[in-house]
Amino acid sequence: MKKFNIRKVLDGLKEQASSSVSSGQSGAPENNLMHETLQSENFQLCKTVRHGFPYQPSSMAHDPVQKILAIGTQSGALRLFGRPGVECYCQHESGAAVISLQFLINEGALVSALADDSVHLWNLRQRRPAILHSLKFNRERITFVHLPFQSKWLYIGTEKGNIHIVNVESFTLSGYVIMWNKAIELSSKAHPGPVVHISDNPMDEGKLIIGYEAGIVVLWDLKSKKADYRYTYDEAIHSVAWHHEGKQFICSHSDGTLTIWNIKGQGKPFQTITPHGKQPKDGKKPEPCKPILKVEYKTTRLGDPFMILSGGLSYDTVGRRPCLTVMHGKSTAVLEMDYPIVDFLTLCETPYSNDFQEPYAVVVLLEKDLVVIDLAQNGYPIFENPYPLTIHESPVTCCEYFADCPVDLIPALYSVGSRQKRQGYSKKEWPISGGNWGLGTQSYPEIIITGHADGTVKFWDASAIMLQVLYKLKTAKVFEKSRNNKEDKQNTEIVEEDPFAIQIMAWCPESRMLCVAGVSANLIIYRFSKQEITTEVVQLLEVRLQYEVNDMESPPEGGGGGDRDLPTPGAASPSPQTTGPPTHPSTSSNSSDGVRDNVPCLKVRSTPLKQSSGYQVELVVQLVWVSGEPPQQITSLALNSSYGLIVFGNSNGLAVVDYLQKTVLLNLGTVELYGSNDPYQRQARSPRKARQPAGAKMSRKLSLPTELKPDLDHRDNSFSRSRSSSVTSIDKEAREAITSFHFCETFARKGDSAITPCLYVGTSLGTVLAVALNLPPAGEQRLLQPVIVLPSGTLARLKGSILRMAFLDNTGTFLPPAFETWYEPNAAGADSEERDKARKRRPVSVSPSTSQELQESQYAVVCSEKQAKVIALPSQNCIFKHSITETSFVLRADVVQMNIGNCVACFCANGHIMTLSLPGLRPLLDVNYLPLTDMRIARTFCFTNLGQAMYLTSPTEIQRITYSQETCENLQEMLGELFTPVETPEAPNRGFFKGLFGGGATSLDREELFGETQAGKASRGLAQHIPGPQGLEGMKGAASGVVADLARARIALDERGQKLGELDERTAAMLASADSFGKHAHDMMLKCKDKKWYQF
Repeated sequence: MKKFNIRKVLDGLKEQASSSVSSGQSGAPENNLMHETLQSENFQLCKTVRHGFPYQPSSMAHDPVQKILAIGTQSGALRLFGRPGVECYCQHESGAAVISLQFLINEGALVSALADDSVHLWNLRQRRPAILHSLKFNRERITFVHLPFQSKWLYIGTEKGNIHIVNVESFTLSGYVIMWNKAIELSSKAHPGPVVHISDNPMDEGKLIIGYEAGIVVLWDLKSKKADYRYTYDEAIHSVAWHHEGKQFICSHSDGTLTIWNIKGQGKPFQTITPHGKQPKDGKKPEPCKPILKVEYKTTRLGDPFMILSGGLSYDTVGRRPCLTVMHGKSTAVLEMDYPIVDFLTLCETPYSNDFQEPYAVVVLLEKDLVVIDLAQNGYPIFENPYPLTIHESPVTCCEYFADCPVDLIPALYSVGSRQKRQGYSKKEWPISGGNWGLGTQSYPEIIITGHADGTVKFWDASAIMLQVLYKLKTAKVFEKSRNNKEDKQNTEIVEEDPFAIQIMAWCPESRMLCVAGVSANLIIYRFSKQEITTEVVQLLEVRLQYEVNDMESPPEGGGGGDRDLPTPGAASPSPQTTGPPTHPSTSSNSSDGVRDNVPCLKVRSTPLKQSSGYQVELVVQLVWVSGEPPQQITSLALNSSYGLIVFGNSNGLAVVDYLQKTVLLNLGTVELYGSNDPYQRQARSPRKARQPAGAKMSRKLSLPTELKPDLDHRDNSFSRSRSSSVTSIDKEAREAITSFHFCETFARKGDSAITPCLYVGTSLGTVLAVALNLPPAGEQRLLQPVIVLPSGTLARLKGSILRMAFLDNTGTFLPPAFETWYEPNAAGADSEERDKARKRRPVSVSPSTSQELQESQYAVVCSEKQAKVIALPSQNCIFKHSITETSFVLRADVVQMNIGNCVACFCANGHIMTLSLPGLRPLLDVNYLPLTDMRIARTFCFTNLGQAMYLTSPTEIQRITYSQETCENLQEMLGELFTPVETPEAPNRGFFKGLFGGGATSLDREELFGETQAGKASRGLAQHIPGPQGLEGMKGAASGVVADLARARIALDERGQKLGELDERTAAMLASADSFGKHAHDMMLKCKDKKWYQF
């Protein structure tokens, strides 16, 4: 009897469920004809790199020998920067704020202290740094951390005023503790406050200076375990800094003063300075100023010392920007910053604190920027920052990502962008120059485009996991600047803030045509040119995309049903609509009764527009107010350079524009696309409310990603409500928005025998409609004869809004939309024949298969919020169907090309990233990657070809990920190295007299002092030691970085063994010589033993 296998039965049921076949056509022959090369083993999801400015920075550190910079953030992130292109992102699991960072200078390690009172040791000798040890304090809060150069003992100051000492190698506590009550005078009854500073005397490691917040500074003798001197001031202390000779130190205070103290003068400060205080003539104290939060005191061999401080401005400077003050000799320079100062560090020539410092730059960490100031040049110019830290210069509102672009595109953008660079930077090279670049195996060009709230569009070179700004386009230049008076502001009231914000972008890399849609219901079409031009009059089209309500058809109670929340960005407030005839563009005017009509939201400039090389305005399209109703914001956009068309849609309908002839070809309501075959039993909406006069406020603020609340329920419950779009559940819908477009050369109608240019339209109710395009021949006739646009019926219906459409040929190969190759539009003497050659439409290869009964030649791939379908053309039979999600919905879907095939990539609102095979729609990858916490990710997430994806992980940072197994395997080699073997500079020469008579630096045997033998064991409950991650992945990462170190260690051991062997031989020879000498000496002694002194 044959054995019954339930597993095979279940597998068979799964296959049948995943490929539902319509019209009785078998799915098996289709699958056999189109062999799918992509398998699940070709996919793996991992983060690659993070670009941009660290969001909400909190601390900073610099390794002067390795020349690398570390920045910690309030969310527990760690960003490390070396030379341009060498960056690294790490994350503390707890997510607590990083309050302090300390490099083990030239050791390839970093200590981080967090607000949750934990201390961590990071290994930077591997491409992906990992935590080696952690220590969690249980009883005390950490306030300050100090690690002396070339020491393995870390000082940790606490809120209670105590100082604990940690061995960095073993990450264990020493029994040596400096208690606050022993440090201050016994007669003092008040607590000195938290420890705000710890550092050792540059000339005597055995002396430690401790600063307490209340204004007390203590010079502690580590050996005798007592305070040598105490210094008291009546203002709170914020920071302390040494003079390199160790005889003086300087303190900054809460009243804006600096006090300089001699270490042997306890009574009062040697000097008191108020850098920004007004000096009264009668000799009284100057007026108090704002606190000086930090001061650094750096000496030079040949000139005056530098005193650099943040804060300390007088209180009467209301509205003045934050400042960094540089005091050098008699000069005081006040350098204004754009944002509040978080921290600053002075970069010096030497890592030794007991030598002349020779400062050459100051790194200033601001809340939203990183500035490096050149101290060696007059005027203190800043260095040009090579890192991509200006992503957030204006809030990012949308992103697009393009991989495998034309090879000449990045040089062309860089060429025009290099002319936009500011002047006046320091002429020196960027000082943070450590690390080495990775060995990138990805050679294809990648471009990221970001749209911003101020109307700018930035192009970034994202090739080989790096990021560099190429070109910046300011779209707001096309419009008149709005004035503050109410009359001029009426037209911009559709969006109160950021009226120029970019909402959607469409870009054709091959032709370099660009179209951007703004929140004020406007479109701008740009052409790329390498030559400057002056446009006398900006070409403008105004479109009425609004439909009047027929009061007779409206139900008396207004029972048209609530408007559906749109999943697309920028969906505007509802407005009534009926199935009336379309209206046409007209000139702007206001009706006589004060109702705003035919008025655009923004005013296009009327003066000549000088356009530099790069992107130049070709045409502006604006939606206008209709009978007191504002235009709805644009929800979808597409561009085709081969056809010379753009199409855009919103919740009212769509419009097709011919940008070559500057005309509107089609202006239809969504309902009119169906004609008489509308499947939905729509009820007309209630009559429009009383029309608003021109002065009425129509405030509809765009919810930009930076303004969105993290709680998803604030999206009008659109994220949490059921998104079913079946006919039965939407029969009362009166609004159907346009959500996606796709230009293609395909079959316009069912059963067609020839392919023609088409536009496919996707709606919020899950319908895909076809629009046939009849184009004149290329060349002069294209500019003279009209383009005929004709809706030609429904292709398919899916659950949820349509997100993406694409086409495959009969072998499953991706069919890209036709495009035009780029040509110079402003070339002198360019005749029409040359342009016609350059503008030939790209042929689309279609080879109908003879083996199929219905001669299927193409396959349409359609993806909605809920499901994906593959439809055979021209028969329009659904051959594959896959339900992507039941409980959630898809936010972003793209049909992408991998190295060996095509797939559908989806990002769901529940955080899952999925890929489906084509054309079979088999699930290949499903990873619960990112629980969606805010709308920023939803609006900026995008997939691109070759397994790349990106999203805006914070208002200032782009996170790039890959879903390609090949890229994941090569990632280790592609990442840069932070640590490079560098010789530590020699210690400063003490000099002959200092060595003879003393006065040079004295060392301390910290091992003996802090070790367990003398100091004893620390209290058990004080802190808990946590070893680093021991998982396989962590070990692999560590191994790759340690291999070179092990090899070096092995060589060193061999050399050491050889030297020890030679030493052993020399020792044996010396021993034999000593024995011989001893024997001769004994014989001489016996010989001379009895002789008197005068007998010699």
